[in-house]
Amino acid sequence: MTDPLPLDLARHTGFLVRRTQQAHLAVWAQEVGPRLTNVQFGVLNVLHQRGEASQRELCDQLDLDRSTVAGLVARLEGRGLVARARATADRRRNVVRLTAEGLDLLADVAGAAARVDHVLTSALTPQERLTLQALLTRVLDAAPSATSD
Repeated sequence: MTDPLPLDLARHTGFLVRRTQQAHLAVWAQEVGPRLTNVQFGVLNVLHQRGEASQRELCDQLDLDRSTVAGLVARLEGRGLVARARATADRRRNVVRLTAEGLDLLADVAGAAARVDHVLTSALTPQERLTLQALLTRVLDAAPSATSD
């Protein structure tokens, strides 16, 4: 019987994904800086796209758990970037909306956020970038959701 240890980490997908995430965070810090985390940017971007969303819808859209989204929304609201309000169609439901300040910040960092993707994948051809995105999407589609109970 052969010894399964040590693992060849250069061929271990989870290890490579973790290192890629570290590289992403480093590039994000360099390009965007401390104004927004990449997850906060995701919340603002979803709200800009949708107009408004419940915290549950944000969980689903961003594949985050409820406590994480609650904390994100609270911090963004504290900074005046989002506001919580009653939904106009269903007064029992609360929704989160982007404020004018949130929209200004989102517009201000959008170019830097786009550069993050470019810098992170600069060693790839345009076709390889599309292939990487398609493969990562397939992996994520097949993986358990962070929001599943």
